Amino acid sequence: MAAPRLLAVLVLSLVPTIAFAATTEWRKYVIPSIGTNVDIPVTIFTEDGGSQEGGTGRRFFTKDHRADLTVQSIPNLENDSPAAFLAKKRPPAGIQYKRVTPRFFAVSSIRNDRVWYNRCNRANRYMNCVLINYPAAEERQGCDRNPD
Repeated sequence: MAAPRLLAVLVLSLVPTIAFAATTEWRKYVIPSIGTNVDIPVTIFTEDGGSQEGGTGRRFFTKDHRADLTVQSIPNLENDSPAAFLAKKRPPAGIQYKRVTPRFFAVSSIRNDRVWYNRCNRANRYMNCVLINYPAAEERQGCDRNPD
């Protein structure tokens, strides 16, 4: 599952960039039975939240539980396309970001003052997903803007 670059972008929303580059330790989380693997910033997501219902995987929390990260492989026994799989999950109305391709879908929005992001990659009879939730107040604003 090619999610490390995506995860790095999302995690940058949670910590200052300078501190992130110098101090963040990454470890590979693997779901051996399926082959899913994702690099997780373990110095940020320090608490193990346990296994997940509805799929194989694990949830991780920041020390203060303000953010969580879930890696999960969800059975896709009908081998649905990402678009069909997403439709069957009936995502909430008001999605602010949505991208669907034959290989993956990514959706994101804000609910209850929290940003949520979900990306699932299609694999043989599974959807391998990375989900992240964090306070909307911590979303980085205008990273590319010139302050002048």
